[in-house]
Amino acid sequence: MPALVLSFLVLLVLSAPARAAPALAAVLDDAAALAPLRTVVVARDGEVLAERGYRGHATTRPANIKSASKAVVSALVGIAIDRGLLEGVDQPTAPLLADALPPDPDPRLQAITIGHLLSMQAGLAPTSGRNYGRWVASPDWVRAALAQPFVDEPGGGMLYSTGSTHLLTAILVRVSGRPARALADEWLGVQPGFAIAAWDRDPQGIHFGGNQMAMTPRALLAFGELYRSGGLSRDGVRVLDPAWIAASWTPRTRSVFNGDGYGYAWFARRIAGHEVRYAWGYGGQMLYVVPALGLTVAMTSDESAASARSGHRDALHALLARIVEAVEGAEAR
Repeated sequence: MPALVLSFLVLLVLSAPARAAPALAAVLDDAAALAPLRTVVVARDGEVLAERGYRGHATTRPANIKSASKAVVSALVGIAIDRGLLEGVDQPTAPLLADALPPDPDPRLQAITIGHLLSMQAGLAPTSGRNYGRWVASPDWVRAALAQPFVDEPGGGMLYSTGSTHLLTAILVRVSGRPARALADEWLGVQPGFAIAAWDRDPQGIHFGGNQMAMTPRALLAFGELYRSGGLSRDGVRVLDPAWIAASWTPRTRSVFNGDGYGYAWFARRIAGHEVRYAWGYGGQMLYVVPALGLTVAMTSDESAASARSGHRDALHALLARIVEAVEGAEAR
């Protein structure tokens, strides 16, 4: 083979990742200045382009992903619908949780659907924020979530509540007869690299729907890859229905935190000129997907401090913007 042709082929094979690597390395070097940041993993079309651990943290060590785990619960709901265990997002939840309803229940409980719980539009007072401690101190989290007073109508504005996601986990247990973690291990474990390292339970033994889930940043990235790939595992096995991904990424309300769109446990915003979907956990546990570029990015941060009030969440959005620019800049060269 002529040397000129061989050189061209080598350049072609190495072009995208090789050109992006130095630019990404510089971006991730600079990211060390973000004191709460612990890890970053960047992948394009399923190939890890760069990863970094800061201050002794590693992308192979489990981290509490906090509310980013709501996206995992959402995926399990989508699979349960696909398998016929649930009827769909318009299915009323009260009959599924009949024995946990409060005495003389508010009639509006009958109007709450699976979709309302996914999009934080149940209308019930939130169990997150200032109500979180009281809720998790209760002897029965499912009953306590259903006993919250209505502060809006079902289908109204966003009322961010981990109790809503926990109701979904309870429903998954009831319709399947199996623990939620067993479902995740079977249904999502088809994806190479995905694994839940730990997942807390409520007093009744129901896995915590929307908090206190540990996985490595690499495993979080593997989960995000299921959405980036249109629902296919790395081995080509269908895990998620593409229609479920589209439905999950369609904004149905606006975030009370920053005005971003919110679908079924996924936030939506534009970053660096691209549509981005992301899962967000307390402290800055982030999973980003940039569909147009085939990018999936996982970030973990100190879980003990709020990321919104401190500005850290916005700094992570800005870091993603720099990652996107580095990848696009490499393409342009």
